[in-house]
Order: sequence, then C-alpha cells, then structure tokens
Amino acid sequence: MPIETLSLGTAAARNLATTTKSVPQAQEITPRWLLTMLPWVDATGGAYRINRRLIHTPDDGLITCTTTVPATAATAGGGARVSPAGLRGLPVLRDFDDEDVLSELAERFEQHQFGPGQVITALDRLYVIAHGKVAVVGRGKYGNDRAIGVLGDGQYFGDQALTEPAGAWGFTAKTATACVVLSLPREAFADLARRSPALTRHLDRYRASKAAPRNPRGEADIAVAAGRGGEYDLPGTYVDYDTNPREYELSVAQTILRVHTRVADLYNNPMDQVEQQLRLTIEALRERQEDEILNNPGFGLLSNAAGSQRIQTHGGPPAPADMDELLCRRRRTRFFLAHPRALAALRRECTKRGVYPDSIEVHGRRVMSWRGVPVLPCPKIPLSAGGTTSILAMRTGTDDEGVIGLRQTGLPDEHEPGLNVRFRGIDDKGILTYLVSAYYSVAILVPDALGVLDNVEIWH
Repeated sequence: MPIETLSLGTAAARNLATTTKSVPQAQEITPRWLLTMLPWVDATGGAYRINRRLIHTPDDGLITCTTTVPATAATAGGGARVSPAGLRGLPVLRDFDDEDVLSELAERFEQHQFGPGQVITALDRLYVIAHGKVAVVGRGKYGNDRAIGVLGDGQYFGDQALTEPAGAWGFTAKTATACVVLSLPREAFADLARRSPALTRHLDRYRASKAAPRNPRGEADIAVAAGRGGEYDLPGTYVDYDTNPREYELSVAQTILRVHTRVADLYNNPMDQVEQQLRLTIEALRERQEDEILNNPGFGLLSNAAGSQRIQTHGGPPAPADMDELLCRRRRTRFFLAHPRALAALRRECTKRGVYPDSIEVHGRRVMSWRGVPVLPCPKIPLSAGGTTSILAMRTGTDDEGVIGLRQTGLPDEHEPGLNVRFRGIDDKGILTYLVSAYYSVAILVPDALGVLDNVEIWH
C-alpha cells in the first residue's frame, strides 16, 4: 500500500530552489612553496647574466651513467656506461669540447662489481659510481678512523690519478652497499692524451690554472697584507672576473585557451566562464613552472646543484645527522624543500631517536622546522622507482648571493607578474581564443647557495 504523503516532497521542491555552486575545483593545485619563497628578479631583455670572480678550481659535477639493463650488483655485466658529455663533470675536462675524444674516453672505462664492505684499492685509476654508495674514510689526528663522506650515483674519486704522479689517496674507499663502479686507468687516459693534440693543449691549460694563486673556494686570489708591524711594501692586487659567465634565458610555458561564444554568452551567471577557465589554466601553468624550476635539465635546481654541495644519506632514510650536514654546508639557509613522503620519513627517524622537530609559522601557516629553518613540502621533487628522493636546502636573494627566480614584468597584456593573457580573436566557428604565457627561470648565484641530500630512502 502506498504511503500517504502529507507535504511536498524534496525532489519536486528542488525545481523551485536555487542551487549553491562552488567554483571549479582541481586536484592538481599544490601549495607551490618554491614559487612563494623564491625572491623574484626582473630579467629585462629576457636574460640574466651571472658575473663571478674567476675560478681556477672548477667545482665537481656529476658524471652521467647510462644503463642498457638495470645496473645492480646482482646483474652480471651490469650494462653500465659513462655518458661522453657527462665526463665534463670532471674538473680536468670542464669545457673540453672535442666530442670524439670524449666518446673514446667513455669507451675505455672498465666495469667492476663490488659487494658491501669491500675496499677499493687500485690507486692508478679514476672511479665513477654507476650504482650504489661508497663510504670515504680518512685517518684522524690521533690515529682513529674519521668519516669524510659518502659518495653515490654519478659521483667519483681518484681523479688525481689522471693528471698527477702515482701516490697515496689519503683516504680509504669502502663500499657501503652493493656497487657497480666504472674505472678509467691512468695509462688509457695518458695514451689518448698523447694521440690527441686537443686534449694535450687542454691539459696544459688546466695545469697552468692549477698553479695560479687561489683562495680556499678556488677563486683567483686577492693579495692582502695583515698582521705585520713596521713599514713594508703592500702587495698589489686586482679582482679577476670570469670571462665566460653563464647567462640564463627565460623559459616559457604556454597554452591556447578556447571558449565558445555560446558558452561565454549564455552560461555566464553566476560565474564568469572565461574567468574560471582562465583561473584553472593559470594554476596549471604555475604548477608546470614550479616543476620546471626544479627538474628542467638545462636550468633546474636538481640538475644544476654543484657536486661539492651534493651529499648522501649515511644510512638510507633521512636522519637528523643528515639534515645537520646539509644545513652546515652554507650560511643563512632560508628553507628546506622535501617531498611529503620524505618529510614523513624524517619524522619517523626523529621519533626513533626521541627527537621532536619544532614547527614554525611561514606566511600564516604552521610547518615543520629543523634547527629553526622551515622544511617545506613539495610533491614535484621526483620519487624514483626504488623509493628514493632528494631534499634541497637553499639560501635565497641577491644580497646573500643565493638562489633567485627570474621573470620579466611589464609584459603586454600582463595578467600577473611574468604572465600575460593575449586575446587572439574569434574564429569562424565562434570560438574565443586566448594565448596564455608564463615566462620564468631560476639562477644559482654561487655554488654553495643550494645543497642537495641525495638518495633519501622513504620506504626503509
């Protein structure tokens, strides 16, 4: 028997009611802390040149290794090779432009497999770590062992064997994990140098630059006298500059937004259709901008961090000691940047040790801090298939010789700083089109402005 109703039902009543609607939502939107925290510099003319003091000792870089099969110690043969262009990560081959010689050098590398805890003893060759971690241990003042550091994928040691007479390293290299290592014997390098006039001239210039006076940072020295009594002749000096400074050109993220005039005319209340389409398009462009600033192979922060500022975790997950080592590598670190899963791993490691990081307020939001420095989440930092990621630490601003964002303001039809929206007209199908463009780049003013903790395990 049907139930007798005594009042109007809700289904019918809704036909007379006004529905309250939200603006369009998107899961892609993230906090974009990197774009918020970077100080932005106006790059007039679309380019920014970094002038520096002349550097006689170039910073270490990473040597790119490629694999034809997964390079693990369990894989016989490994399939690991050194990328010829990646050899420019060696100070001795920095700016060397003969691709044929680099290719031949890459072919002369030999592959080795090491298990955990093995000592690498041959002193007559350069070693490049294709896969794994190697602990570098030295002798302390009182005869005790002291940990110098941990080297990981793409890092190297023993490069002095290529240009200097045979001698002791001054440290012991011991594998911390199973490793695939590529090595270049001194004789193979010397044989190629004898047959290549271009490489010989390059090595002569390199040796001459090594003999020039320099400060501990490798820059051309500025002679200064201090702490003397009486009258004496003061040294003469000048500040030499790098004659080939790096220039950053602004990159661009663009798209063409299309809205049919029928939609814009008839379905424009209570929300402006063009405005909402444009809002979400700009959000997507800003997300892509932050991703490029981190991951672009040409100017991105992860690919341009100096080799001397890249460190490895000692045990896998991010421990308090790892964060302290990353922090101490530079003055006035403004913030850390980490994947949310790396933040969770850091909290787990801190909890195991009874350490409870403080929180700090940044732009009205409470975030985790380490030693008073905010640790900000950024999901755009890559996660590898093996469950590793990176944590960045940076000093920012031109006054502190840090990391800066680059953009150009005053663009035609500018909608936001560094972003413009240009109306392209209505086509024969009645579709409105807009060209939306964001112009940006990022620059590291001096190498120690940015540090990276690599191979951070999050699933340990």
